Amino acid sequence: MKEYDYVIIGGGCAGLSLAYELDIYNKLDDKTLAIIETRDNYKRDKTWSFWKVNQHNFDDCIKKEWNEFSIKTNSESKIIKCDKFPYVSIDSGLFYEKINTQLKKNKNIKFFKNIKDLDTTNSFIFNSLPSLKKESDSNLWQHFYGIEIQTKEACFNEETVILMDFNCEQRGSVHFFYVLPFSKNKAMIETTWLSKKNDSLKDYDTQIKIYLNNIGIKDYKINYIEEGAIPLFYPINKKENNKINIGTAGGMTRLSTGYTFLNIQEHSKYIRKNIENIQKTQLYNIGKKYRFLDEIFLKVLSKYPEKMPNIFSKIFSGSYSTAIKFLSNKSNVFEDFSIILKMPKWIFIKSIFN
Repeated sequence: MKEYDYVIIGGGCAGLSLAYELDIYNKLDDKTLAIIETRDNYKRDKTWSFWKVNQHNFDDCIKKEWNEFSIKTNSESKIIKCDKFPYVSIDSGLFYEKINTQLKKNKNIKFFKNIKDLDTTNSFIFNSLPSLKKESDSNLWQHFYGIEIQTKEACFNEETVILMDFNCEQRGSVHFFYVLPFSKNKAMIETTWLSKKNDSLKDYDTQIKIYLNNIGIKDYKINYIEEGAIPLFYPINKKENNKINIGTAGGMTRLSTGYTFLNIQEHSKYIRKNIENIQKTQLYNIGKKYRFLDEIFLKVLSKYPEKMPNIFSKIFSGSYSTAIKFLSNKSNVFEDFSIILKMPKWIFIKSIFN
């Protein structure tokens, strides 16, 4: 069996982003890379959306960009301008096509379906598969189901993302709808839950039909379906001599939001810059302060789910740029403090010591 200098376990967003970063900066000209991925073909299976707070390699994979978004609760509906940090959506199909086209040019990069086909004795491994040994019934998940629909009539305001619409059944958890309007006739409609594992919440089709009916959409065609679940708890992630975890496995998911894509890109850059001395490189993290604050936030969410629509809305009161920077790991201590001051203090203080 052949040996490879580097092995990436998992050819998803994190694995491919790292391979692409290493390749375009010529880090694989004299090194070999094996990517372990079980799928035969890549096709669109995800929609990654986020505020554009920094640069990355995949601007040409952006499907749509918006300069405003809305948050809707039972008591208010607010539209927030975000022209300084536009909200963008990346089509995973374009992402996969771009990366695989690039990687095929390098004879030092090979794909395998099983790591057992390799001799990894002397390889450095980048693992993107989370170890969820800490998982328990009390852990929170962000689980979602979305459909991209096409309508005959103009049904959507294509200028405004509906980031969170809480005007739906909550069932003792946190539930909202998320709408990405790609045009007046096409949008991604997603039902999203922040909850413990609960199969009774997975009647996703019914939830979406009710929501579409409530906003007056009855005649539509489904173009595409996606479904997923993001752990809102950190997987086991420790430094090993010959392995680094990446992606969600490496703690790149922001627990309070589920956003991961930009953190993956930052981590890939960090690894590329340190690849020559990777065994002695410190573990990368998105910020200890965010981990601390997010864990408190999730305690509040778990204990007081009925308060969360108002809390999410309050985050975006005042300066939109401060809120976006905080949720994108780019805030300074003064901006952090301004967000903290907006929160209902007693329940957050209790959650710190509980």
